[in-house]
Amino acid sequence: MPRPTTHKSTKRAKRSNGAPPRQTRSLPNSPAAPPTPSAQIDALTGDPDFMTSLARGLAVIQAFSQKKRQLTISQVSNKTGFSRAAVRRCLYTLAKLGFAGSDDNRHFFLQPRVLALGHSYISSMPLATAAYPILERFSRMMHESCSIATLDGLDIVYVARANVTRIMAIDLGVGSRLPAFCTSMGRVLLANLPPDELESFLARIQFVRYTDRTIVTADKLRPVLRTVLRNGYAIVDQELELGLRSMAAPIQSPSGRVVAAVNVGTHAQRVSSQEMLSNFLPQLRAAAQELCMLLR
Repeated sequence: MPRPTTHKSTKRAKRSNGAPPRQTRSLPNSPAAPPTPSAQIDALTGDPDFMTSLARGLAVIQAFSQKKRQLTISQVSNKTGFSRAAVRRCLYTLAKLGFAGSDDNRHFFLQPRVLALGHSYISSMPLATAAYPILERFSRMMHESCSIATLDGLDIVYVARANVTRIMAIDLGVGSRLPAFCTSMGRVLLANLPPDELESFLARIQFVRYTDRTIVTADKLRPVLRTVLRNGYAIVDQELELGLRSMAAPIQSPSGRVVAAVNVGTHAQRVSSQEMLSNFLPQLRAAAQELCMLLR
């Protein structure tokens, strides 16, 4: 004889025969996640001259950052997309060569020898090696910090800097990276890209709202870059960090191609945008022109 259906079993039946479980919907305007180093390397493995092991080692080095100075094998694996075994071999090799280290065989960190990789680039770049006296002179004249940067992927990379006062929450130096889309030097470099390269950049960018002033769409950034190109300079007013105002001008090679940018940064409360135009822009343009001469 079948057992009578209880109230409790009826509730279970209702749940099992009810509407399907709610599914999480993805935001329609959320940007796609950038490809992992593993995916980028896999796309190139068909090239017989491509050295996969070298690419993996470089990707593991780049997994470390100022915020993540020590990482476990699992953390590096998550950031790169490589298997834990591949990450372990990379870190073991880097440690044997003096580029990485570990105090407990679990948490790994980069060794100072890694700086030699970046120094090879800096020392081979005539602009970077010869720019310091010019930057320091103009920095003293304006009583503000001055920098030179080039474009690398979606970021600008500092190749020279004369620091008078620290005006940002992070300490900037040679090798520091900042997003190009919301920095004065980045906008100068982007504005001078060929149109197809600029559109490719805008398609790959991951916009982040650092302050309530940050431009976070390509449609709003395009007219700003057109103005930068027309004026020959860029001013970014507290878009990367509140209280920071900066101005940049292009540095051109003998062929007329913009290869770098020079900027001056100041506290927004101390120097207005109009004062930057009247007091800083002539000197900044003179510095850019002098720096151009180093490339001849």
